[in-house]
Amino acid sequence: MSATIRLKKFGTKKRPYYRIVVIDKRAPRDGKTIEELGYYHPIEAEDKQILLSEDKVKAWLQNGAIVSDTVRKILNKKNISL
Repeated sequence: MSATIRLKKFGTKKRPYYRIVVIDKRAPRDGKTIEELGYYHPIEAEDKQILLSEDKVKAWLQNGAIVSDTVRKILNKKNISL
């Protein structure tokens, strides 16, 4: 099983928010997750947009999880090295 760190969409039309999750690569976007690592609210104020558990992210990266492009940009905003 190859794990991927990617976004899972929630919210309503024009008011989305996302959870940053670890999910099987073959699973659908909003399918069953392995673990939730944080959230991303693109509409909120800049300081409230991103909440991450950095320890969990680093642990999954060490175990070989693949990061999606969008999550990579979010991690760069929080200065988490890949």
